[in-house]
Amino acid sequence: MPRRRTERAAAPRRGARHGRHGRLGRSEVVRPPLPPLDGRIDRFDVTIGTAVEFLRGTWPELEEVRFEIGGLPQKADADGIPRWRIDRDERRIVLFRIPIERLLPPGHDDGIHRRIAIESAVFRAAAEYVGKDPWEFGPDGP
Repeated sequence: MPRRRTERAAAPRRGARHGRHGRLGRSEVVRPPLPPLDGRIDRFDVTIGTAVEFLRGTWPELEEVRFEIGGLPQKADADGIPRWRIDRDERRIVLFRIPIERLLPPGHDDGIHRRIAIESAVFRAAAEYVGKDPWEFGPDGP
């Protein structure tokens, strides 16, 4: 003789995705925004751009100068690996990304020190181009 079940089957539980009418919840129409595509090269470009805009607004001698970004210099000079190259005939300053970012002192390889090194290279290259001291670029400069 088959055994009878005296227990009543439990009603199916609604999961967390079910609404009050027992239907599945609807998916979002728009997904959450993706994080910005922001890599080291992008941050380098933005840092160069903001420093150059500041300098052009401060020193009219730099308004017509073209700032470019290069990877590596062709060769080392007497002072070591250059961080920039100046071409006054073509009114151009080329900043070399890899030496600026990679040749930081030990313990200074974080985002803030990298940004300081980039801005410092832009200021020093522009000062060399104009023939002034980099400290003269500030708002209180002579």
